Amino acid sequence: MATEPADTPRRTSLSKQMVLREAVALADEAGTGAPSMRRLAERLGVEAMSLYHHFRNKDMILDGMLDLVFGEIELPSDVDWRTAMRRRAVSMRGTLIRHPWAIGLMDSRTNPGHATLRHHNAVIGCLRSGGFSIAGAAHAFSVLDSYIYGYTLQELSLPFKSSVDLEDVAGSILKQMPRDEFPHLTEMILDRALKPGYAYTEEFDIGLDLILDGLQRQRESWP
Repeated sequence: MATEPADTPRRTSLSKQMVLREAVALADEAGTGAPSMRRLAERLGVEAMSLYHHFRNKDMILDGMLDLVFGEIELPSDVDWRTAMRRRAVSMRGTLIRHPWAIGLMDSRTNPGHATLRHHNAVIGCLRSGGFSIAGAAHAFSVLDSYIYGYTLQELSLPFKSSVDLEDVAGSILKQMPRDEFPHLTEMILDRALKPGYAYTEEFDIGLDLILDGLQRQRESWP
């Protein structure tokens, strides 16, 4: 009985979700956006042309990948707007850390999927129910996302991943730096960065509270 050569792609019953999940996995591994159709087909064990039965082009795959990412973010629930926005911010940061390639792309697409639209609609609805005007909801949505995206991008770019790594980096800088010339930076490193138990992720919560406090004070003054 004849058998297929070892390098022949296996025949797989593809679905859109299967393709998108593998595309996201590849992007997570590479740290970039949508993989090439050829690379994705190899991962799935099919010919590249098989992908075109589900997606006309690479842009459609990227749209679908970002929609999967948005689908991982916790939607606002029936709690007060501040608690809901905090939970959503924490969830979004965690999602972006898992999928760092998505940060610069999440709001760049012109064909958002259902999960993306559902997410945006839920956030706006939560803010409106919390007493924000249309303009106020737009301001709140914008400043929260700018903070979440910016903080996460900075966090992913830092040369340390743990408190131990931070101590090594900060200690190395301190050894090379003339302390009398940079007294404020020295103080920050000694009394903050190298303080036992300090974790950079604490700064996210502090900054988020500052923003939420400001939105709380301002929300009823926006027309």
